[in-house]
Amino acid sequence: MWSWVGHRITGVVIFIFLLVHVLDTSLVRVSPEAYTAVIGAYKNPIMGLGEAALVAAIVFHAFNGLRVIAVDFWKKGPKYQRQMLWAVLGLWAVTMIPFLIRHLTIVFSNLGGN
Repeated sequence: MWSWVGHRITGVVIFIFLLVHVLDTSLVRVSPEAYTAVIGAYKNPIMGLGEAALVAAIVFHAFNGLRVIAVDFWKKGPKYQRQMLWAVLGLWAVTMIPFLIRHLTIVFSNLGGN
């Protein structure tokens, strides 16, 4: 059940990001200065953590979506759904750990500079 809840929550988070992304990108047509100001406001550690959370949501949603497809379309899917969830969580961790090390190093190394 928790994978179902996580899949729905990550789907909503991704949708909200896409909506905000389209809106802030469309600012470039209205006012390039406003667009530059908004993009500049995103360059801070809090947004860097938000970016990491967004990537975590996307990666979980993608891997879990593949698990859902396997459960729905593979004859033995329901039997192995718990093992596939553990595989999703393992793949998620293997994917996220190197990303987080790299991303957070960049985010927090730029505190004093640009």
